[in-house]
Amino acid sequence: MKFLIDNIFLILLVVISGGSLLVPLLQRSGAKVSVLQATQLINQGKTLLLDVSDAAEFAKGHARDAKNIPLKDLATRLVEIEKFKPKTVVVVDPTGVKSSKATAILKKAGFNDVHSLSGGMAAWQTQGLPTVK
Repeated sequence: MKFLIDNIFLILLVVISGGSLLVPLLQRSGAKVSVLQATQLINQGKTLLLDVSDAAEFAKGHARDAKNIPLKDLATRLVEIEKFKPKTVVVVDPTGVKSSKATAILKKAGFNDVHSLSGGMAAWQTQGLPTVK
């Protein structure tokens, strides 16, 4: 008991820092797909590759045939991708962080088969897959 009282601040620090590490994992929504799984879905021909990067990020390099709608505009521009509701949508961004938010927006809008590319374009390029500038 004396140990707990003497080290209460250290124990609280460990608990709070551990909780801080778990929060992002619990907040992520939507299914994640690896680069391999994403390329398999794309090769089947019934998949929309949606890049939610900003225009400047998109111009630096993006996957071929990717449709760019920045995350901040996604909710207002859903009409542009309405015809893809029955199809698979793979959402990508530079690092894979914004795509989770986009996945949640798309699911709320009625898109059923939505996936986020794990690792984003960084993982895509690491695998040596082609990009367009």
